[in-house]
Amino acid sequence: MATGETGFSDVVFDLVSVQYHSLKAGHDYGQYVRDAENAGKKEIAEFFRSVMAEDSRRAAECHRFLKELSGTKDAGPAAG
Repeated sequence: MATGETGFSDVVFDLVSVQYHSLKAGHDYGQYVRDAENAGKKEIAEFFRSVMAEDSRRAAECHRFLKELSGTKDAGPAAG
């Protein structure tokens, strides 16, 4: 498995990246929900809630994959 400049496998790096961006986006979407609700746009607020739930599911799936790789030779230099 290829390793990037971090010493961790590209797959682990990619999973961490997707997880981070999903969690960050989920945090930001909370503000979008509030903005839409404050504007009286309930349907749009519900859309943002749906997008937030999709990112939450995505982050959880990344977490599951990372747990599977943790402690294996595919995880990175500390897995040893």
